[in-house]
Amino acid sequence: VNGLQARTFGVWTLLASVIRCLCAIDIRNRTLYYITLFTFCLALVHFLSEVFIYHTAALTIGVMAPLMVASFSMLGMLIGLQYLEVEELSQNKKKN
Repeated sequence: VNGLQARTFGVWTLLASVIRCLCAIDIRNRTLYYITLFTFCLALVHFLSEVFIYHTAALTIGVMAPLMVASFSMLGMLIGLQYLEVEELSQNKKKN
């Protein structure tokens, strides 16, 4: 890893964390919710590809931790998405 790659990965991580914090503040924003879900998908695909496709990372705790966070976060967000849809439907019924 050279300095440019390290800084690029650092900026990507910072951007993903800002998006995730904004989603936590405004969780009912569907667009932001999907973008946040996509950041976890990207993280999962990135780490899985480094381990299983490119073989540039070993399956150690340093790689397992982000894999578990991304997996559980995606699962939680997919479950939470159902509640956002139910809430949106109930709000539409109240308006009518």
